[in-house]
Amino acid sequence: MPLRFFIKQWLLPPGLLILLLLAGWWLSARFPRLSALCFIAGVGGLWLMSLPLVMEQGARLLEREPALAVQAWPQLVQQADVIVVLGAGRGRGDPAWGGVDQPSLLALQRMRFAATLAKASGLPVLTSGGLHYGEPPSEAELMATYLQADFGVAVSWQERASRTTWENAQFSAQILQPLGKRRVVLVTQAWHMPRARWSFEQAGFTVVAAPMAFIGGAHGRPFAGLLPESRAMWHNAQLLNEALGLLAYRLMY
Repeated sequence: MPLRFFIKQWLLPPGLLILLLLAGWWLSARFPRLSALCFIAGVGGLWLMSLPLVMEQGARLLEREPALAVQAWPQLVQQADVIVVLGAGRGRGDPAWGGVDQPSLLALQRMRFAATLAKASGLPVLTSGGLHYGEPPSEAELMATYLQADFGVAVSWQERASRTTWENAQFSAQILQPLGKRRVVLVTQAWHMPRARWSFEQAGFTVVAAPMAFIGGAHGRPFAGLLPESRAMWHNAQLLNEALGLLAYRLMY
C-alpha cells in the first residue's frame, strides 16, 4: 500500500506537474526546447487545476446521477433493503476531541445524508471502509460510532476490510447477499457515484443511487472562475483521480 500510494501521488497532479517543472529545469541546458515544453505543461497544468471553471465543467462530466427527490425518501423502503454508506478517510488524533480519530469531512457529508435517508425511510444501514493508514479503528467502525452518537442512527452491519471502492462492493456483498439483501441505496459524493454504482452492480447488487455534495453547479466566482483558487485545485485533483479510476476499473475488472 505505501508503494502504491507513493507512485499514485507522483503520477497524478500536482505531483506529475511538479515533476514536469523539475524536468524542465534539469533539461534546460542540453535540451532547451524540450525544457520549455515541460515548463509550459507544468505551469499550464497547475493553472488549469486551480480554476473553479475547470472544476465546474469537470464535475458535470462525472455527476451523471440525478439527486433523489426529497419526497421520494420515505418510499426508499419499497425499492431497497439497506442503505450503504462508503467510507472516505479519517482525521487522526484530533486534539479538539481528546486525541480521538474523527471521520473526514467527506465522510461526515456522507454520514449526514445516510442518516437523513435512514430516518426518512426506516431502512437499516451498513457502513463500509477498512483501515486508514493501516491502523484501527476502521472507517466503517468510526462511521458507525458517530452515526449513533451524532445522528442517532444505529448501524446494523460494518464492512471493515475494504481499501478501495471495488472492495467496498465485494466485501459488502459477502455480508449482505447471504442475508437476501441485494437492493441497496448507495450513498457517496455525486462525482464518485459512477464508479461506486458500477462496482456495486458488478458485485450483484441492484443500486438506487443517492448522490450528494454536488459541485458541478454554477461556481459563482467573479471573473468567470478564471482566477486560481486552492479549493478548486483540491477538487480538480479529486475529479481527475475519479475519472482515471473509473477508466482503470473497467479495464482491470
